[in-house]
Amino acid sequence: MKYQTKKKAFILLADGTIFYGKAVGNKEGTAFGEVCFNTGMTGYQEIFTDPSYFGQLMVTTNAHIGNYGTNNDEVESDSVKISGLICKNFSYEYSRIDADKSLEEFLEDNKLFAISDVDTRALVCHIREAGAMNAVISTEVDNLSKLKEALKEVPNMEGLELASKVSTTEPYFYGDANATYRIAALDIGIKKNILRNLAKRGAYVKVFPYNTSYQEMEAWNPDGYFISNGPGDPKPLEDAISAAKEIISNNKPLFGICLGHQVIALANGISTYKMHNGHRGINHPVLNLISGKGEITSQNHGFAINKKETEAHPEIEITHEHLNDNTVAGIKMKSKNVFSVQYHPEASPGPHDASYLFDQFFENIASSVDKDALV
Repeated sequence: MKYQTKKKAFILLADGTIFYGKAVGNKEGTAFGEVCFNTGMTGYQEIFTDPSYFGQLMVTTNAHIGNYGTNNDEVESDSVKISGLICKNFSYEYSRIDADKSLEEFLEDNKLFAISDVDTRALVCHIREAGAMNAVISTEVDNLSKLKEALKEVPNMEGLELASKVSTTEPYFYGDANATYRIAALDIGIKKNILRNLAKRGAYVKVFPYNTSYQEMEAWNPDGYFISNGPGDPKPLEDAISAAKEIISNNKPLFGICLGHQVIALANGISTYKMHNGHRGINHPVLNLISGKGEITSQNHGFAINKKETEAHPEIEITHEHLNDNTVAGIKMKSKNVFSVQYHPEASPGPHDASYLFDQFFENIASSVDKDALV
């Protein structure tokens, strides 16, 4: 067995609770972040590279992580975005024939510190009761007091603007320049598979930095607008909220996912709040209130929009509801060409129950373009 003698490591939570484990790869290290958990049994590489997880320590509830290795095509951004990994059994060997490398090599390449041999069931139960909080993982077992003080200085996720940490710094293009439609995408933490889904449906996408104005995007003359997923609290994203307001006021086709969904809600005067734990996994049940159909969805968010304010808003209709806790999972505007969801229809490796939402977006764009042609 590789690394029969592993370095001791531990997790120190902000409330003082400690869980013990071992360092993956026998590496020394320390990492800080908000501790959260994901219940998915597959897709760990996509999770680790999802910009929405920036600044978080990821607990994987599946008992085995790394057993199918990694593949260069299965990433959602250009680097690992989580702050650290916490798992039960770490697989140093892999069996998938089309894997490029082991998960250990992947983590080493991305300089990510990870710990295993943790009682993740007990840790997740604690987080579920006490709520998401900051934590530190470390092999510095003799420096507990120092790490406790350092942990106090880590900013809380509530009120934290992180989109600027993961957004592109310069606009770039994705897809075929001769595609049927042009879509302006505001990058507040966009995933690669979102771009793939837009491009394969006939879109040429121009991706703009998180603080781009409506006027700058509109100068490219897009047929529709998209606001992406991303990390952190949506409230500090004043530029994105302002851009959303102008897109809406000009009645342009607009689609938002996750953080983009929250930005659209804020643009309509609906408040957001930090959830006790958030939703992170690939089996979250959602009810489409328009069609009456259920959907199994991939979710990753720690904030949500205020349901009472949404129900009372004269211009907003709730289209989707999370069946575990009845939180708002989707909205649309009654008199504008705007809708959004609080989950991932582009989910990779899946599920794909909600991929129809991209088709709906393109139907909205086509309808808008046809109306403009008649004017």
